[in-house]
Amino acid sequence: MNLAIVGLVVGMALGFAGYFGGFAAFLLVGALGLVGYVLGRLLEGDIELGDLSDLLRGRDRRR
Repeated sequence: MNLAIVGLVVGMALGFAGYFGGFAAFLLVGALGLVGYVLGRLLEGDIELGDLSDLLRGRDRRR
């Protein structure tokens, strides 16, 4: 799927959540979208759990 289409769908979902549910719903949809994105990247093999934990701790594995 084209990344522009994905961005459009995500933007529309966040817009609907913000309009109908308020700011808290907007933040919840955004956070769950981020979790889904990271899980999808993990399942595809683009990132590994070690990379993710190092990123969260602020370590750089490239050294």
